[in-house]
Amino acid sequence: MAFRVCLRSSVVARRLLGDSNFLHSAFVSSSRIPLPEPVNTRLYTTPALWLGCRRFGSVPQITDVTYEQLKKLLVSGKTVVIDVREPWELREYGSIPGSLNVPLGQVSTALQLDPEEFNEKYGGEMPQKVDNIVFTCLAGIRSKNALEMASELGYKEVQHYPGGWQDWAKNEHLN
Repeated sequence: MAFRVCLRSSVVARRLLGDSNFLHSAFVSSSRIPLPEPVNTRLYTTPALWLGCRRFGSVPQITDVTYEQLKKLLVSGKTVVIDVREPWELREYGSIPGSLNVPLGQVSTALQLDPEEFNEKYGGEMPQKVDNIVFTCLAGIRSKNALEMASELGYKEVQHYPGGWQDWAKNEHLN
């Protein structure tokens, strides 16, 4: 469906923007101001149309993080790890040290809060749109959903840890 909408939009946009003969004939007949001769603008509008179509895609480019990579990111302090499990799950099973808990149902609204409100509610600094964020959960399903939400909100450097807490606990030899 998204492809059909994108295709339809590109045909209309090309007719309005890319087909210089269409533009020239539409404006010359309705305007008394002389316009320059038609120029082939198709080369200039196609990338813009393609980028517009990509926005309708259902899956953003996902970068998975391994256990080793996540350990390095945590040591560097240059990433924000967000655990999207419910608070009771963290109390029962445990959590990755240094991670913030933002339940999946709150991710979209949390990433749109004022930094002060975010800090007050979640106990950590709110990530900026250019910060590296790694989402995690129990087994990697909810973290992937959170990654897609953050991407839609304009966060650029988003990743997810597909192994989640289960993989972390196994690698850390926790029960």
